[in-house]
Amino acid sequence: MPDSMLVFDRALVRRHRDRAAPGFSAADFLFRESAARLADRLLDMAREFALTLDLGCRTGLMTEALRGHPKIGRIVQCDPSPAMARQAGLYAPTVCADEEWLPFAEGAFDLALSNLSLQWVNDLPGALAQTRRAIKPDGLLLATMFGGETLQELRIALLEAESELTGGITPRVSPFVDMREAGGLLTRAGFALPVVDTETITVTYGDMFKLMADLRAMGETNAVIERAKKPSGRALFLRAAEIYRDRFSDARGRLTATFQVVTLTAWVPHASQQKPLRPGSAKARLADALATREIGLGEKP
Repeated sequence: MPDSMLVFDRALVRRHRDRAAPGFSAADFLFRESAARLADRLLDMAREFALTLDLGCRTGLMTEALRGHPKIGRIVQCDPSPAMARQAGLYAPTVCADEEWLPFAEGAFDLALSNLSLQWVNDLPGALAQTRRAIKPDGLLLATMFGGETLQELRIALLEAESELTGGITPRVSPFVDMREAGGLLTRAGFALPVVDTETITVTYGDMFKLMADLRAMGETNAVIERAKKPSGRALFLRAAEIYRDRFSDARGRLTATFQVVTLTAWVPHASQQKPLRPGSAKARLADALATREIGLGEKP
């Protein structure tokens, strides 16, 4: 993998999840909500999935959400954290493996799910391509990941405080995928019929430090390679907390924290799938359907 692809310290991502695993249930509300929404989306699918891969399963929340689901058969779970994988193993067979180095056979699964995990992958197109390889032709990928607006309030508060106190800035909140790029990533990975949509979940907190404690308990704290390696002074966080409260308080005086959830839906190519028509092959004009005059390219309206 070229160095330009290395944004996250994957060993640190694993350590964060290992550390969070024992108390994860106290801060798993975002992951439970996202898992429930993914399970609801599967109800709209006009097929059943005999074997499903849960990629980045953490403690098995997705499998819990799918218990008794009419569309789902057997589930295999996978997570890079040994501590998380051990807990998930109570619900379904579980493999401890990195999303960037999947150990599964080609065409092994009918469906691959990933619930708020792929945002920590360095080579996202490569990980998606490996996932596509593990899915059968005409199989489905359904994944969520945090999008670019996630934790924008915390990011701004920390950057402004650091700039004010030190005259410089370092990455303190993970970069997240831009929704506008996600469809292109699916196409690059070899998927067909990609659909990308987004939802925003807003959580409120009494203070910034409770938010940061929740992120630690989730295993979602900063793992960017270029992060500051030395501990930051108390003054930085106190000033950031002031900026956060001044800029991002609601009418009740509580702090808002934005979590943008990007959902990726795509299929592994198959001959039976719909194909876009060849340009110029239309048999009716849009102008006729709208009862208006067609304006040619370069013609002034």
